[in-house]
Amino acid sequence: MAEKLRLSVIAAALLYSAIPVRGEELPDGKGKEMVAASCTSCHTFSSRVGGGYTAKGWHTVMRMMINHGVPIPPDQLGTMTEYLIKNFPEKRKPVGVKVPGPAKVSMKVWQVPTPGSRPHDPLAARDGSLWYTGQMANVLGRIDPKSGKIREYPLKTPHCGPHGLDEDQRGNIWFTGNTGALIGKLDPNTGTVTEYNLPDPNAQDPHTLIFDRSGILWFTVQNANRIGRLEPKTGQIQLLTPPSPKSRPYGMAVNSKGTVFFVEFGTNQVGSVDPATLAIREYQLPDPASRPRRIAITSDDIVWYTDFSRGYLGRLDPSTGAVTEWQSPSGPKSEPYGISAIEDIIWYSESGSTPNTVVRFDPRSTRFQSWAIPGGGNIVRNTSVTRDGSFLLANSLVNAVTLVKISK
Repeated sequence: MAEKLRLSVIAAALLYSAIPVRGEELPDGKGKEMVAASCTSCHTFSSRVGGGYTAKGWHTVMRMMINHGVPIPPDQLGTMTEYLIKNFPEKRKPVGVKVPGPAKVSMKVWQVPTPGSRPHDPLAARDGSLWYTGQMANVLGRIDPKSGKIREYPLKTPHCGPHGLDEDQRGNIWFTGNTGALIGKLDPNTGTVTEYNLPDPNAQDPHTLIFDRSGILWFTVQNANRIGRLEPKTGQIQLLTPPSPKSRPYGMAVNSKGTVFFVEFGTNQVGSVDPATLAIREYQLPDPASRPRRIAITSDDIVWYTDFSRGYLGRLDPSTGAVTEWQSPSGPKSEPYGISAIEDIIWYSESGSTPNTVVRFDPRSTRFQSWAIPGGGNIVRNTSVTRDGSFLLANSLVNAVTLVKISK
């Protein structure tokens, strides 16, 4: 029963932004009953109609659902897909603005081997390899950037929804099982996966994770409104609750003092955890409509965040609480998302524009520069930084990983 519920939730996550679900709300046409029958568990999203998909996007979405175990009969797949393409095309998006500037980049794209795997989070490992979570294929993928060879590691629990990624000092790759309510560890040398189940049955969706400088693993549990702490030596997990209800803890970063920062996607706030006392502090952003989604920290311990709902890049000084914001180049509907700091320059993605873009922001000159991602880039949910200072992206809807090499 629990497995069926997890499959229903992930199906809803894929479809809620594109279609109303109850059969009586769907347009007439061949395939209507099939779509309604496959999506009855998603009825809570029936009032939500979002941006739809391109024809290629709908094919990818349906493959993702099948990968994740949603029971779509093979003889109905084509009819359902054509129905969705016809009735729920992608709505118009803002044009991805390309801003000229001084930096020069080149981009290398790898298509991952399993169609519809939905690469979610990327990770640049210390040995030079590039990793990604194949969220719908239930794998972790490793790319050798020199040879282009890709290896995918199957995970232990079926349909656990691998999501966030980080690496420990021994080279083990850790991940969140977003639909499996677990934290996992992969030994790349043996393929062995170790799992740590969350201790609270209400904490079902571990999201982003990050190691602090003492080797403690921290993670967010978005819909359960928790911050988690895992001691790798013992496997012990503690769950903390932010002061604000329904704050939806999301992206994370650690500053030079070891303080863990996170953004609250359900509110207009940024939070922090003192690793010694476990006390949580919240910083309110000036606009109530702000919904920060990802976070990065520069060497001066200034916090930078992407305001997904308003299309802004934000700067928070935790020492004073002062906030400064800049409109992202492609405008208020550009949906800034994955973000990293590289040598104190801010790099992030615009996930709502066509095509998606890579954006560079220099805090000293406060000037933007941006580039279109080859193939559209749709959608960059998180980013990572290689040891040589390149910018790594996972492109969910086009099933790819992109490396942005920055000329020195």
